[in-house]
Amino acid sequence: MSSSAQTTIVRGRFLDIQSLVQQAQQIPEQVRYLEDGVLISENGKIKWFGTWQDAQPHLPENIEIQHYPEQLIVPGFIDTHIHYPQTEMVGAYGEQLLSWLNTYTFPTELQFKDPAYAQNIAQFFVQELLKNGTTTALVFCTVHPESVDALFEAAERIQMRLIAGKVLMDRHAPDGLCDTPQSAYDESKNLIEKWHAKGRALYAITPRFAPTSTPEQLEKAGQLKQEYPDVYVHTHLSENKDEIAWVKSLYPEQKSYLDVYHHYGLTGQRSVFAHCVHLEQEEWQCMHQTDSAIAFCPTSNLFLGSGLFPLKKTWEQGVKVGLGTDIGAGTSFSLLQTVNEAYKVQQLQGDKLSAYEALYHATIGGAKALDLQDQLGNFNVGKEADFVVLNLKATALQSLRQSRVKSIDDALFALFTMGDDRNIEATYIYGQCAYQKTE
Repeated sequence: MSSSAQTTIVRGRFLDIQSLVQQAQQIPEQVRYLEDGVLISENGKIKWFGTWQDAQPHLPENIEIQHYPEQLIVPGFIDTHIHYPQTEMVGAYGEQLLSWLNTYTFPTELQFKDPAYAQNIAQFFVQELLKNGTTTALVFCTVHPESVDALFEAAERIQMRLIAGKVLMDRHAPDGLCDTPQSAYDESKNLIEKWHAKGRALYAITPRFAPTSTPEQLEKAGQLKQEYPDVYVHTHLSENKDEIAWVKSLYPEQKSYLDVYHHYGLTGQRSVFAHCVHLEQEEWQCMHQTDSAIAFCPTSNLFLGSGLFPLKKTWEQGVKVGLGTDIGAGTSFSLLQTVNEAYKVQQLQGDKLSAYEALYHATIGGAKALDLQDQLGNFNVGKEADFVVLNLKATALQSLRQSRVKSIDDALFALFTMGDDRNIEATYIYGQCAYQKTE
């Protein structure tokens, strides 16, 4: 990719959500749709955005305009929970969470001690994100520092905004995947110094989940968070009922599963908890009070039989939420597919998920969950120019369906229901085209 010290001009149909909202009903009034719009980016940031008509005085001479008259351009998708080392074991048969980890996940993750192996999968993983229109992700690596380096190096080549971290795990896992409280602290500290806020890389302190960390290790994780308050915390919470019972037996002195993390100083504005399918009311209150975020992972929750996440409750309780693919318990890299399943999870609970609310969660809402709403999530001037060009008619069936749509939200809903990586025409990272679909 060429360096970003240049201007990119893109013309086409643009759709985004202009600002954050407090409740789902407010989203439609924040929808911005330009039938013929222009986005001008300079050095990776959005310099100007508006209609083609208004753009004329702002268009520099002698610059080629990328024109997508038939497609729909939306902000880049944000994946708030994914495991890159599990890319190769997606779709592994027949287990629930705890047996799935032991049967499939741990044996796969052992291979990431080898830097060449890690680099190979990291490169494939980043390409898969781009191919699916995902421009930012919060990522689990493995316990090996090499796995973190491999991922950040792959992202750095295209100036992609990723948040990632080394897994902390000092019990209830194979020897080759365990660190110690001290080595977890030392290695994480080195990686934070090396990568956090270098270019577009951000670091996350990443205990796998409470059962695989001793109290001593969680204490060290809390110490890191105190020393580096602007790094992230990324872990799992209340995914499965057996897991919750296990946590209660391991940490009997804490009031709840979330209270374990809270006790060690791991909740907060940059803390993201994956799943949260079975939160108790006190835990919802703690999430709200600490400004912690949830990653809702519908394809994973259904695949592992974990349960149905009550998305409506995030609005009612004022808790930040983003969408996560959770590869490899999740079954697709595509946030379009993820939204499709999220809709069904709500239907099974008697709730709805509109196309605009889905777009909100996949873009600006996801950015808020990651505390990046000032940098990402819509086409506001000054934000980073990450966006996706969508072909709404990638298949014969989609083409027929789109020929019957009555409105832009109808078109969007059909895309979310039927769409996948075939619908991604191009993915722009920091103003540059990082992926272009080839016929």
